[in-house]
Amino acid sequence: MNAAVPSEIIQSPLPRLKITEIFLSLQGEADTAGWPTVFVRLTGCPLRCQYCDTAYAFHGGEWWDIDDIVKHVLDQGVRHVCVTGGEPLAQKRCLVLLRRLCDAGLDVSLETSGALDVAEVDPRVSRVVDIKTPGSAEEHRNRWENLPLLTARDQIKFVLCSRADYEWAREIVRERGLDRVCTVWFSPSKSEVTPRELADWIVADRLPVRFQMQLHKLLWNDEPGR
Repeated sequence: MNAAVPSEIIQSPLPRLKITEIFLSLQGEADTAGWPTVFVRLTGCPLRCQYCDTAYAFHGGEWWDIDDIVKHVLDQGVRHVCVTGGEPLAQKRCLVLLRRLCDAGLDVSLETSGALDVAEVDPRVSRVVDIKTPGSAEEHRNRWENLPLLTARDQIKFVLCSRADYEWAREIVRERGLDRVCTVWFSPSKSEVTPRELADWIVADRLPVRFQMQLHKLLWNDEPGR
């Protein structure tokens, strides 16, 4: 019989995540828009929204130790960090990364599709949760159980592809009182709804939501890493 390996020399592998890219840019959306922000884009997504602008993150990527991710983020010298995808929560160790980034004293946000459970996300993180409209082709993936978990620290986002999408989202906001839970954002899907159309609809209905355009796209179009 082989002798047991002494416990002091057993080394567990460091927790890792598959990463598509890490880059410094301006935050283009939500309540930290305009701040210099480090984006950590995790690889992989179980959804296929018809308007997706980050399909390059569905596959590929490189494995990073979480220690190295945190160090790389800190080396950028800014306090805001956004963990995004793909769908970052599709990798279970994303929860570890979020906690470690918070422990490092950073202002952390998570961009998630709303299709996966957000209950275990560190409460120090601002959860930016999508609600998928019929026009996204992924409405059936909405995890409605997430909504009662949200607090004033979190945010909800609708990307609207048509007037029908707008009316659907308007009724969701009203019926569920989402504006009384946290900030609700309405965004136009590029080339499907014009910004002016959406702005006029919101004003006409006196809807208690915030209009937003993607600042980074106005500056750099769809250039990856910007």
